[in-house]
Amino acid sequence: QVQLVESGGGLVQAGGSLRLSCAASGRTFSNSHMGWFRQAPGKEREFVAFIKSTGGGIIYTDSVRGRFTISRDNAKNTVFLQMNSLKPEDTAVYYCAASTRDYRTTYAYTRTDAIDYWGQGTQVTVSS
Repeated sequence: QVQLVESGGGLVQAGGSLRLSCAASGRTFSNSHMGWFRQAPGKEREFVAFIKSTGGGIIYTDSVRGRFTISRDNAKNTVFLQMNSLKPEDTAVYYCAASTRDYRTTYAYTRTDAIDYWGQGTQVTVSS
C-alpha cells in the first residue's frame, strides 16, 4: 500500500505560480513511478506529468510543457509539481498518482488505468 497526501493548492491569479507537493508513505516510495493528473468540473481526469522511480523518463501533457516541472526527492518520499505561468484553464483538482507497474514505454503511464494509488486531490484555482 502507498498513501499519498497532496498539499500546496490554492487560488492564484493568471500568470502566477504554485508548487504542489505529494508526501508518500507505506510501500517503498523510491520503487514507485509517480505522476500528476487533474480533473476540471464536468471533465474526465487527465494526465499532467510523470516521473519514473529513478527520476528519469519525465513527460508532460502538451498544454503544460514549458510551464510545469515535475521532480521528486526519494530521501523525503515526496514528489513535486512546480507550476508557473498559470492560466485559468489550469483550474482543476490535482491528484498525485503512484504506479508500481513496469511498462516498456513511459506514455503508458498517462492512462488512469496504469495507476495503482491516488491521493485525495488538492484544488488549484486560477483567476483571470
